Amino acid sequence: MTQQQSNQQKQPFRWRYVVLPLAIIAVAIVIFSLMKSMRQAPEQVPSDRLPVLVEYIEAQRKSVQFAVPGQGNVMPLHATQITAEVSGRIVWVSPKFVAGGFFDEGEPMLRLEQFDYESALDEARANLARAQATVAEERARGQVAEAEWRSIQAGEIPELGLRRPQLASELANLQSAQARLAQAERNLQRTEIKAPFAGVLQSRNVNLGQFISMNSNVGTLFGTDVAEIRLPLADFDLSLIDAPVGRDEDFVGPSVRLRAEVAGVTHEWQGYLARTEGVVDPERRVTFAVVEVADPYNRKSDSHPTALSFGRFVRAEISGIEVANLIELPRYAVNSNSQLWVITPERTLEHRTVEIYRRDRNSVYLTSGLADGEWVMLTQLQTPLNGMRVRTPEDIEQVVREPVSEE
Repeated sequence: MTQQQSNQQKQPFRWRYVVLPLAIIAVAIVIFSLMKSMRQAPEQVPSDRLPVLVEYIEAQRKSVQFAVPGQGNVMPLHATQITAEVSGRIVWVSPKFVAGGFFDEGEPMLRLEQFDYESALDEARANLARAQATVAEERARGQVAEAEWRSIQAGEIPELGLRRPQLASELANLQSAQARLAQAERNLQRTEIKAPFAGVLQSRNVNLGQFISMNSNVGTLFGTDVAEIRLPLADFDLSLIDAPVGRDEDFVGPSVRLRAEVAGVTHEWQGYLARTEGVVDPERRVTFAVVEVADPYNRKSDSHPTALSFGRFVRAEISGIEVANLIELPRYAVNSNSQLWVITPERTLEHRTVEIYRRDRNSVYLTSGLADGEWVMLTQLQTPLNGMRVRTPEDIEQVVREPVSEE
């Protein structure tokens, strides 16, 4: 077979490999076009935007028992600097005479050297005995002189003849000797420095062997019978508590709850409002109320869970008066302009201005501007508008409870 005949036999085989794929592609394109033209477009359903979901609180008028907050430091009702009334060297110091040591009333704290004062007392006693003897002698001389004058019947006896001026002089000397004896006894007693009242020593300034002079400050004593806390109160705060201006002996103040953290644990103490200081502070424009706590260190009884130490910072809540017909709302529901948003029965918003009686840390109390049963919106929307439609959780529950209709 020649080469030309061989090439003629291969040509039909090459044509089949070229035309057949092109035919398949063309048929696929036609089928795809037919299927695309037969597909129906999805139905376009317009979507309505649902109103925003908000929370609310129902307005209810009620009586509110107010508690006036305050804060201050615990200080003693009685505090004094212990001073020496005589001079001398300290020969004895009580083991309790340290900062934080407790003393009962009249308990010895220090003792000074007594030798000089004992000698002065002995001398005063001797002077008194000498003065007493002199008075007795003058009285005897006066009696003798009176008897002599009467024996000669010389008429009226003069005072000098009866030695009455001399007797008066000696009686004065006797009184002076008695006073010096009493002074010597007091000076001897004053060598022992005692606590003037039950208290805790806040600081000490002297030590054993030290010589101190009269009026030397030996330490500071805080009385532990009563503690007091000064609370700054504004005029409106004073209107919420039953307290007179100044101190009234017949006044029984409201109870006060004190709180503070001790070693990481919050403790509470009970006190009462004793008085108000009848002067307005010119810088802070407040009036100070004074709260008293009896036996803060539990020295008489275990009336407190733990000791209320002097100098501790405490938070206080004073039981105030009860005010009727108020509406209590969360503080964030009313803005600084005394305005809030009310949800109408048609589920639209209404801007409302109200009258505020008082604000505290968590709540606001209204006197007017709302009626019982009205809904106050609590959700903080970015741009609320009058007439804006909203939804409430009740609307969602109502839709869920509606039965599904069957055709």
